[in-house]
Amino acid sequence: MEYSNKVMEHFMNPKNVGEMENPSGVGIVGNAKCGDIMKVYIDVENGIIKDAKFKTFGCGAAIATSSMATELVKGKNIQQALEITNKVVMEALDGLPPVKVHCSCLAEEALHAALWDYAQKNHIVIEGLKKPVEDIEHLHNH
Repeated sequence: MEYSNKVMEHFMNPKNVGEMENPSGVGIVGNAKCGDIMKVYIDVENGIIKDAKFKTFGCGAAIATSSMATELVKGKNIQQALEITNKVVMEALDGLPPVKVHCSCLAEEALHAALWDYAQKNHIVIEGLKKPVEDIEHLHNH
């Protein structure tokens, strides 16, 4: 299986790993089928995502996509953060092998789940954000 240099780089030296004290939002999603679990923390200040961290239990591609997704979201406002889809994450990583595309979906879902948590805590509605699912297996049929 061929991984791009960027995927390898984010797998070997992932950015933003760890937990966050008092995050503005936390999103946890898993995929029961492959056993990946991803947890994303965001720190939002004045509508801008100041910081993002993640903890991922999963394969190299899951770690790389989490790392890239948290990098991409930093400094963005909420609407811009919503535009960070799995396609955007994959393009930033110069692509993923087809069997690993679901890992980038997991990164997108975890990020959106963290935004949802932030919205719930602050009693706001984020335009275009859907309630997260617990298990992405039901979302994307491989």
